Amino acid sequence: MTDNAFFRTVKASIRTLDNAGVEQVVPGRSANPINVKRVERLLPATKWDHFFAVREPSYTYQRFLQAVAKFPALCDDYADGRDADGICRHTLATMFAHFAQETGEHNASSTIPEWRQGLKYLRELGCDDTGAGCGYNAECADPVFNSVWTCGKNPDGSFKKYFGRGAKQLSYNYNYGPFSQIMFGGDQSVLLRDPDRVASTWLNLASATFFFVYPQPPKPSMLHVIDGTWVPNAADRAAGAGNNFATTIMIINAECGQGTEKAAAQNRINYYKQFAGELGWNVGAEQLSCATMQRFGPSSSASYSIYWEKNWNEGGQNQCQLVSYQTPYSALIADNYVKCVQDNWKVKLQ
Repeated sequence: MTDNAFFRTVKASIRTLDNAGVEQVVPGRSANPINVKRVERLLPATKWDHFFAVREPSYTYQRFLQAVAKFPALCDDYADGRDADGICRHTLATMFAHFAQETGEHNASSTIPEWRQGLKYLRELGCDDTGAGCGYNAECADPVFNSVWTCGKNPDGSFKKYFGRGAKQLSYNYNYGPFSQIMFGGDQSVLLRDPDRVASTWLNLASATFFFVYPQPPKPSMLHVIDGTWVPNAADRAAGAGNNFATTIMIINAECGQGTEKAAAQNRINYYKQFAGELGWNVGAEQLSCATMQRFGPSSSASYSIYWEKNWNEGGQNQCQLVSYQTPYSALIADNYVKCVQDNWKVKLQ
């Protein structure tokens, strides 16, 4: 069921470098991966410092390079003649525009323009591990839900907090768990037990690159939107989606479809224009507005089932099937079919 062109293409684009290799990445290292070297050439440390002038100190240039290294398809070479440098410039401008909106200071009275105020916040404003509120863990008290993404506990028995952390402000245990699976060889428990690693390590930027490269059916990945791998069909085009910045706004936060531009979407557009100009990406006639764009639906060319679930059908004993809703068993992760069968049917596969 996963031996087809879609799964092969997606798996290639979400492949990861092992963490030991990631942690060897430092600026200027001759053995840095190809995609990291491209980013270093197009985005030297001085430009990073200029772009993110008020950033929280934990968002270092080295950590961004490590976040890029984790996902080798990001700013990689293309064997089919596509302009790798151009796609990387386009990718960085897109990512940074969303950084500026998601974690920017948005201080209009500052002498530093708003587009350069991104990455100001590392942890969700007003939230910490020990204070009241900001739990984002109501699901932990649900025995069924908690059996899927099992929440970590503090020494006093209270549940860990899954408030927004990192450049993407990753929130909720059902997002920490899947991210942990990708970062730690299929182990969802690492970040569920220690969610603050998403703030205190290079994961603070890797969480954003993860979100950029991973599809969320029926939405394609932002990487595939930008590099042209995703091909919109008639339903996508009718909804107003295409290979452009506007579509990434719909993917990241759906601030679209109101007839006029929402303030947050307009911010993203303004920031994108600035970053694109600085990075040498010509916006040209690219669609920027998503004011009339409609949400992705089941008719989209990106609408694929990518999770394994117990096969409840007659004759489905000791089998799992692909479903559209989220389970702990992503079909994009090696060995998850076996885990699904073994966990759900209580059998041991050889």
